[in-house]
Amino acid sequence: MSLKAWDFIQKTLYHAALQASGKLCLRRTHIPMIRSTSWTSVQFRSTHGTNSGSSSFSIRSHTCGELRSTHVGEVVTLCGWVQYQRHGMFVILRDYSGLTQVLIPEDESRIKLKKTFCELPLESVVKVKGKVKRRPAGQENKEMPTGEIEVCAETAEVLNKSKKLPFEIKDFTKKAESLRMQYRYLDLRSSQMQYNLRLRSQIVMKIREYLTNIHGFVDVETPTLFKRTPGGAKEFLVPSREPGRFYCLPQSPQQFKQLLMVAGIDRYFQVARCYRDEGSKPDRQPEFTQVDIEMSFVNQAGIQALIEGLIQHFWPNELRSISTPFPIMTYEEAMSVFGVDKPDVRFGMQRHLKNKDLESLKHLAKIHFNQTVNVVVLKDDGTWRSSIAKLLPDSAKQHLLQLTAAKPGDVLILASGLLQDVRSLLGKLRLQCVQLLEDKGMIVRDPSDFHFLWVVDFPLFLPKKEYPAELESAHHPFTAAHPEDLPLLLKEPHKVRSQHFDLVVNGCEVGGGSIRIHDASVQKFVLEKILKEDSSLLSHLLEALDSGAPPHGGIALGLDRLLSIIVGASSIRDVIAFPKSFRGHDLMSGAPDFISEDELRPYHVCVKWPVQEGKEKQELDLTKNSALDS
Repeated sequence: MSLKAWDFIQKTLYHAALQASGKLCLRRTHIPMIRSTSWTSVQFRSTHGTNSGSSSFSIRSHTCGELRSTHVGEVVTLCGWVQYQRHGMFVILRDYSGLTQVLIPEDESRIKLKKTFCELPLESVVKVKGKVKRRPAGQENKEMPTGEIEVCAETAEVLNKSKKLPFEIKDFTKKAESLRMQYRYLDLRSSQMQYNLRLRSQIVMKIREYLTNIHGFVDVETPTLFKRTPGGAKEFLVPSREPGRFYCLPQSPQQFKQLLMVAGIDRYFQVARCYRDEGSKPDRQPEFTQVDIEMSFVNQAGIQALIEGLIQHFWPNELRSISTPFPIMTYEEAMSVFGVDKPDVRFGMQRHLKNKDLESLKHLAKIHFNQTVNVVVLKDDGTWRSSIAKLLPDSAKQHLLQLTAAKPGDVLILASGLLQDVRSLLGKLRLQCVQLLEDKGMIVRDPSDFHFLWVVDFPLFLPKKEYPAELESAHHPFTAAHPEDLPLLLKEPHKVRSQHFDLVVNGCEVGGGSIRIHDASVQKFVLEKILKEDSSLLSHLLEALDSGAPPHGGIALGLDRLLSIIVGASSIRDVIAFPKSFRGHDLMSGAPDFISEDELRPYHVCVKWPVQEGKEKQELDLTKNSALDS
């Protein structure tokens, strides 16, 4: 083939592809030419006639959940798992989309086909070809989307027989959490987990669409191997081959996204993997995902408006709609009224607590918080029923009723102590009151109702728990001070409010953001003079801020946590494909695992083994050596 002919083919194919995608531009375009004289022909796989949708490029014609009465008379091919059999007459076939009833033929000529179906273990994988027909009158199943039809099997191919599984793949089957984690690939077959992961995929797609196509953000991947960050959560260490030098897995892309603003990217986002070496809790994992966003030339209101529009854009249609703008509450108001900085504003307080409930609250405060609380019940005639009623003068009682706006029939829970401790205690008791009421069958927190709000004006610094005379960042050391409080930064930093803001829904924090410090001298002062940190660890960031950094700010949304609230899951583990256990272990693979001394040697790492773990490690080495010997 001549070079001229090959160049012509390249240009023709290039323009055809652009035209098919709707991106053909009528302007001159340079196309790099591939110079080759050894090819005598060029072959391309034809995609003409390929259908789009869930069964494109597949050996099936339809999924198990899509057949309806409109498909009656069609010959279809289904692939899926055998959910269960009925009386040797029907097989229920399942895939991610749903269930289809397959009719097993009864005629003698199909005895082999019937035997194939009847001998199949549950959860075996089969391919079935047959004709769609209506179910006989009265045999429709209105609980199934495919309940009006069935498929009369003509052929069946067993793609894989299943062994007996540790649990049934049925939504009503209760399984221990540890068993679900150990056999996660089976647990993911359930319809709820399929729904959760597919909804997650759809929401992520809409997030990318909203940020990139509508608002001009750039999706940038940032490094996973980084260095230690001063303050904050504990980080995972990754050894290098240089003695004594370690990488750290980033808690978030915080520094990188600020550096991208200095670089002029202007609007950045990333669906980012983050890592924190902390104990796993119902709403935390050692590795998690956040929607990370940063913008130049923006203020707090601009970021909040962006996020409100983003959430409205991806909000599932089947859920109750949400309205914007979200309410705004100051940190001080949240703590003084609700006792927490992430208040659940779906409810006030109800009046249905009995004496034993009140005693349980007092017991909870004593056992878990080492605090004594006093309970006051206001009788219908306005008098107090309480152990402290005789200790307070009437004027004090009246003042208290005015402060709380309490009425006859109400219950007051009083505590004394340090303000921060008392607020936290009463906030938790408020939630415990709701739990007691819901345990009685009352609906206090409507799970289908979503109340978003912004909490603003957080403290910039807080006293360290171990050393109260020293300060630490309330969130991270890159948060800018509230403009009104800048004069306090030099002499009274503990009084400074920050430009940090949290997004809260139904009592859960699902996002946190701030306006950042973009002045290198201010950042260095905060690190060295207030936080007493070694600023050399952040020399790269300080140099960048001193190189013409624009004002900037951003936010990170906890994707896992937000999704768990949307689907009503009790743990973020139910919206993550392969999560870690409560202790941070992967029960399926056995991670974290032991590493032999030979494998550690290139990293100049020596492990000092506790006695019991040392025995386990020795057994591991013996097993490996035996395997090598054999």
